[in-house]
Amino acid sequence: MCGDSARVENGTHKGCRYINNRILALFTVLGLTTLLAACSSYAPGGLRIDRSIQAKSQDSRVELVVLHYTAADRAQSLKILSEQNVSSHYLITDDAVPHVYQLVGEDRRAWHAGISQWYGRNNLNAASIGIEIVNQGPEGVHWAAYTPAQISTVITLLRGIIQRHQIKPYNVVGHSDIAPQRKTDPGPAFPWKQLAQAGIGRWYDEAQAGLYKRQFEREGLPDVCWFQKELERLGYQTSTSGVLDLATKNVIAAFQMHYRPSRYDGMPDAETAAILKALP
Repeated sequence: MCGDSARVENGTHKGCRYINNRILALFTVLGLTTLLAACSSYAPGGLRIDRSIQAKSQDSRVELVVLHYTAADRAQSLKILSEQNVSSHYLITDDAVPHVYQLVGEDRRAWHAGISQWYGRNNLNAASIGIEIVNQGPEGVHWAAYTPAQISTVITLLRGIIQRHQIKPYNVVGHSDIAPQRKTDPGPAFPWKQLAQAGIGRWYDEAQAGLYKRQFEREGLPDVCWFQKELERLGYQTSTSGVLDLATKNVIAAFQMHYRPSRYDGMPDAETAAILKALP
């Protein structure tokens, strides 16, 4: 390839030196390319993770959705939930067209449930998605109403969450359901029945409950222990002491706010007993 006719400088054929330089440059490029490819296929530390096969037996870590009111206006709610030691995954505002903020990713834990229990499970922050709704809550003897636009937004948001995480109807709850000794949100003004009519959450057969109500009115109420055991069956944290103490009244009141918001005095009555019995 480099014959005697090629020009010689310092004892080296100039053409051969040019070719050698090209070959060296080519190997340098190939080496860098190989190094970059190796870096892209290995995690830090050199461990290669193969995700080409996924196990059949798995599901979402999210099991519940917990609904709250903020008891504050939009600006205060946003500041509190984004800057203080409390948070939620979503915040729905009270604008005419509600704005939905996602403050925490669904794959991360928000600090919204606090000390709580549902079906015997604690540490519910780790297994739930929290939705805060801008609403003032109790205003004297009255409760602030939720707007139709807010409820429509809640329903749309919930449908997506339920589908993504395959959440059971009985695990769509209020803060008061999982913490009845210290919380009342989303309160008796929240329209749980409307959500049930949209296919979201747990509800009861009202005709069946009507039959049970007449039965209890005719035959008398079950004892307190029966109420406690029925509440426990439906997920609520309660004792089964048979004593109508303040803690039991708080649990009954939380149940009533969810399923019979017209009266939530925490007292056992025929209608409350009928709804308890009618719930699956």
